[in-house]
Amino acid sequence: MTERADTASSAAVREGDRLPGKALLALFFTGFVGILTECLPAGLLPDMARSLHTSVALTGQTVTVYAAATSIAAIPLSRAFSTWPRKNVLLVALAIVAVTNALTALSDDYPLTLVIRFVAGLGTGMIWPQLGGYAARLAPGGQQGRAITIALAGTPIGLALGVPLGPWLSSLGGWQAAFHACAGLTVLTMLWAVVTLPNPPGLPAGRRRTVSDTLVIPGLRVILFAIGAYMVAHNILYTYISDFLRHAGMAGRTGWVLFVFGVLSVVSTLVVGMHIDRHLRKLVVGSTALFAISVLVLAVLSGVPVLVYIAAGAWGFAFGSAATLFIDAAINASRDAADVAQSIVITVISGSIAAGGLLGGLLIADLGAASITWAALALLVAATAAVTGGRKHAFPTSA
Repeated sequence: MTERADTASSAAVREGDRLPGKALLALFFTGFVGILTECLPAGLLPDMARSLHTSVALTGQTVTVYAAATSIAAIPLSRAFSTWPRKNVLLVALAIVAVTNALTALSDDYPLTLVIRFVAGLGTGMIWPQLGGYAARLAPGGQQGRAITIALAGTPIGLALGVPLGPWLSSLGGWQAAFHACAGLTVLTMLWAVVTLPNPPGLPAGRRRTVSDTLVIPGLRVILFAIGAYMVAHNILYTYISDFLRHAGMAGRTGWVLFVFGVLSVVSTLVVGMHIDRHLRKLVVGSTALFAISVLVLAVLSGVPVLVYIAAGAWGFAFGSAATLFIDAAINASRDAADVAQSIVITVISGSIAAGGLLGGLLIADLGAASITWAALALLVAATAAVTGGRKHAFPTSA
């Protein structure tokens, strides 16, 4: 009886042939405010440091503690709230993000701010594991990949806009204004979600999958290895792009290189969204191979500025929809364990941020800035081998 009710509910959510644009826009902005909240301090560190009476380096840990909380919380919170209706979980998470953004703006105490940011990270730890699966449940048959792309597009756009948006908002009313604005945007997103999102049920307690059960699903471990190698490679380069460009004689052009990267990242979401449902495997292989080629160009031809710009653009195009592609592959492979699989993927991605930053720092300290391109290339060769070889379950040649 329960299974028939769940099936009927899913069918009702997916009724019709068109994508539910208003509902997917709610998921898009949910992801956008989540990533905006994470990276907002990066463009505000000097001003925040003065208000918090600490150094810029220590203030930067407000980003680190946020990412750590998201990584730690993704799996346990996904399990804890798996039986809740999906919209209820999303609204609670958005409420946490809105309140913590407002409290961050009001705090002038450094330890308290770290605690607030940790709680904010817990909120997004509830968001990321369900965005892709929620979008898939809203989509009509054959359009799940496109729906996931729209829902997750808020992440690359948030990354592209988050750092420059902070200083602009700060110029209007101090760094606190940026966090107040983010809190306001989060509240508006909540209101939009209340009006537009259906509320599909969570899983009955007896049907919840454990992490250990999920990890033995055929193909999932290949997906996790590939995305781990891919994301560590990205974060090695992205975290230390200024050091690399200084090595390449382009120290004054970091902003322009990142602008090219960001623009092509956004373009990537548009292109991938049109083709993901029919060509997932080709897109994953293409993304990984293109990223590897881009890094090879950076490693070998960094002395030619125009090629650095082209390589950065190709890297952005490859990376912009990478999370969407891998999450879509994980959902396809894991089926009824999709929420747990997504939480594992999010944990791997969040862990990759820390691993990439640590490994890149060690490489630069011991071997110089040029070494990060070769380390990233080695990881991408391994990722390309994994996605190319995962023909049967991870990245099947046919749906």
